[in-house]
Amino acid sequence: MALGMLKNESDKMVDKTEVGSTNKIVKIFILFFIVAICCLVLNYHSNTYILEFFPNSNKSILSKNLSTYDSNISGKKSSTQENYLTYSKKQKIKLKKVLKEAAMGDKTVIITTLNAAWTAPNSIFDIFLESFRIGNNTKSLLKNLLVVAFDQIAYSRCLEIHTHCYALITKNVDFSGEKKYMSGDYLKMMWRRTDFLRIVLQMEYNFIFTDADILWFRQPFAHFYSHVDFQIACDYYLHNSFNPNNAPNGGFKFVKSNNQTIQFYKFWNKSRRTYPGKNEQDVLNIIKYSPFIKKIGLKMRFLDTSYFGGFCEPSKYLNYVCTMHANCCIGLDNKIHDLRMAINDWKNYMALPNDERKSYKYTWTLPRICG
Repeated sequence: MALGMLKNESDKMVDKTEVGSTNKIVKIFILFFIVAICCLVLNYHSNTYILEFFPNSNKSILSKNLSTYDSNISGKKSSTQENYLTYSKKQKIKLKKVLKEAAMGDKTVIITTLNAAWTAPNSIFDIFLESFRIGNNTKSLLKNLLVVAFDQIAYSRCLEIHTHCYALITKNVDFSGEKKYMSGDYLKMMWRRTDFLRIVLQMEYNFIFTDADILWFRQPFAHFYSHVDFQIACDYYLHNSFNPNNAPNGGFKFVKSNNQTIQFYKFWNKSRRTYPGKNEQDVLNIIKYSPFIKKIGLKMRFLDTSYFGGFCEPSKYLNYVCTMHANCCIGLDNKIHDLRMAINDWKNYMALPNDERKSYKYTWTLPRICG
């Protein structure tokens, strides 16, 4: 009987040991499970929170590493590589040199961008330069014009006929041919242009940017707003320079170099990722309402089409026009045709006696292919 009692006690002790072991295993499993879940959560949110644990001086490095890590996973280029130009010391020296040579006394430069298709003889570039030569007091502005070429052919052509040229050539990308509106290469070229202008601002130069399909008939300075950071022409103007509902066109703008415009151009370029597949003008039409603009204190105004017109909404009278833009027009040949018509209108207008020009409100010839 005593042996039986000892056996029973022994069995109970074994049972307790087995239960204890089982509980330990369960507890260890639960602990590992909790740790695993925490790791997953931290990994998921790492891009957001990891930077908060490091000083500001290290944030840019960590951010770049995280961006590279994300790009390796997605198979895409990192945002830094995709959205920002990188310049060697030699390229920066060259750019600073041509900016200094072309700048006016207040460090303002007129800038246009071109590719080979637009610089071919008797193409857009020739018409563009001709407008400066036949315009009213615009010929002298050619010495302040910097032509930025997207390819080697355009750069070589520029060097043949103009003083200030700069090569903005992208490795492994061919920007030489005509780029159809909203095609992949067209979008790359427009965003590359936008970021190039940011670099100009960071080098402390103001700029008047003009598309090469814009004719210059008069000096624009008297019609720019003073104490404004960023002012831009419109496809359609609502007779109020403050109204954000105006339809801006990125082909013509006057931008002053300061902290506000540099921050704005960075924001504008980053917004490309927020609105993929859109060109820089469409994105501008969205972000012009952003609270960020008010936050940084950017002063933005919209320019009147009476002075800065285009085929969308022509300047009504040649007596007032400063520039004419071949907007609302797709196709290089169509642009060339109608720009030549506008050139002829201007020549006929300028051939009139002074009194007749002033007394009669001359307008543009119709019909046109564009508009």
